[in-house]
Amino acid sequence: MPKSRSHTQGEPRWVTTRDGRRLFAQVLEGPSRSHVTPTVVFESGSAGDRSTWGLVQPPVASFARSVVFDRSGMGRSPADPVGRTFDRMADDLIDVCETIAPGPVVLVGHSAGGPTIRLAAARRPNQMRGLVLVDPSDEADDVTFSPALRAVERVLLEAEMALARMKLLHLFFGSTLRAMPPDVHDDLLRDGFTPGMVRTQVIQAQTFTDELSSWRTDPPAVTDAPMTIISGAVAGDGMTSGMRRAATAAHEIRAASSLRGRHVIATRSAHDVPITEPGLVIGEIHRLVDALD
Repeated sequence: MPKSRSHTQGEPRWVTTRDGRRLFAQVLEGPSRSHVTPTVVFESGSAGDRSTWGLVQPPVASFARSVVFDRSGMGRSPADPVGRTFDRMADDLIDVCETIAPGPVVLVGHSAGGPTIRLAAARRPNQMRGLVLVDPSDEADDVTFSPALRAVERVLLEAEMALARMKLLHLFFGSTLRAMPPDVHDDLLRDGFTPGMVRTQVIQAQTFTDELSSWRTDPPAVTDAPMTIISGAVAGDGMTSGMRRAATAAHEIRAASSLRGRHVIATRSAHDVPITEPGLVIGEIHRLVDALD
């Protein structure tokens, strides 16, 4: 019988966390090399699962091994009965890396995934050898902590839950779905708009802002790994022009505070840079991998 075509995002793997939970991952092995090349591991934003990297991860596999996974409660990974904090999410990311990518790693995180990869890198500086933060949440952004924004977030999550229960939430993400390869499209449609996914978002939101705020006085340690921060340039994807300016200013501060920081502007993008300018993200990952190769 002919061998079935492999999935765009790679072969499935299950990772067991240190406390016994299971996380679903997919691995693209990348090119064969005679020397050790860093593995690229992707961390999604607060509402994202592995499929949100469907335009970035496959091309990265042309020059490096690449791994995507679903955090607990997202995609195919069962929910975490304890809760969702940066502390637990960073430990889960470390468990994925130590299970699937025990050698050097380049971490890539979008939105709320940005703080998560910073914390993981602070805990494992010898393994995490480079970071690409794609329009990340950042404690230097004052707008993140405004009561008005928290109120809007609560309303949006309530609306998302209602739409997810009616199986209508995907209708508001048509451009993302259309951009994806067919098998990733199908995965995202099946796994990405469920009540369980929204429930996990709600749990994350209960601690996210307070945790990030605490970093203003007690941030994760700054590693000497090179760090690239990519900022969107235009309003959209839930961000007003004022929010956009504040986020970009915070990214400039973060890049300047890094020992080897770099700030890049995605000129055609709002917040969802991995969807609208995947080539820019791929290029920045390639630059870091080449520097470590």
